[in-house]
Amino acid sequence: MKIDLHSHTRHSDGLLTPQELLQRAELRGVDVLAITDHDTVAAIPEARQYLAEHGTGLQLIAGVELSTNWQSFEIHVVGLNIDPDCAVLQGRLQQQLQKRTERVAAIAERLSRRCKLPDIYAGVEAMANGAAITRAHVARYLVQQGMVEHMGKAFDKYLGRGKPGYMPPSWVELAEAIGWIQQAGGQAVLAHPLKYKLSGKWLRRLIVDFAAAGGDAMEVVSPQQTPQQRAELWALCQQYGLLASVGSDFHQPTPWNELGKNLYLTEEMTPVWANWPLAGQQALPL
Repeated sequence: MKIDLHSHTRHSDGLLTPQELLQRAELRGVDVLAITDHDTVAAIPEARQYLAEHGTGLQLIAGVELSTNWQSFEIHVVGLNIDPDCAVLQGRLQQQLQKRTERVAAIAERLSRRCKLPDIYAGVEAMANGAAITRAHVARYLVQQGMVEHMGKAFDKYLGRGKPGYMPPSWVELAEAIGWIQQAGGQAVLAHPLKYKLSGKWLRRLIVDFAAAGGDAMEVVSPQQTPQQRAELWALCQQYGLLASVGSDFHQPTPWNELGKNLYLTEEMTPVWANWPLAGQQALPL
């Protein structure tokens, strides 16, 4: 069984529609897919409708990825098996989306003032086309306008921490976000823990605080991790009582990342889906 519990659509900073994402997942042999857009669940109804109309065997997990604040770091928490119709959650997500809009508007203003770039907000907003707007949309727009060669360069030159267009976020606190997810019936998963480039000491501190706040699991398997990194992350899960999750963090087809690719747990790892009612359930996706 192939399981991927972290993916994005055009409703946030992915490039595929929900239907295109599901079609690609089917093509790649994915059995269980979570759609986890940034601070929005707008893709879930469209995805459910597609699956209902096409009678596919793929199992959809309703999810979301919340941007949170922890010790001045931006930390992402994935919510799995949430109720996307939860009115309280939807209201809270609207708060996050408003913060996204305000942040990108401030980034555009800074780039115009500090780097003497033309006002880019209108173009970025048009590119987002109603989606949960992110810095990735700013980066794509800068590439589109020929201001940088690729998205990585946009972050390196303009958008990363300490760069002229950087704006510190004002996201919900980590512990509060965990509560949001669980109050909507879901499980809270610490997303891609190695992506934050924390020292070993700070990573452990993050995991301690995440577990103490009631977090359920951690992504121990992501693309381009070594077996040693997976083993080390699982050891931290065991130490602090967390389950293991897997996710590609898929945004678009690339040579280095694909839905469901190399997302496997070893036999000693306890998966976050251990008690889920999965169709054709196997103990582990080996």
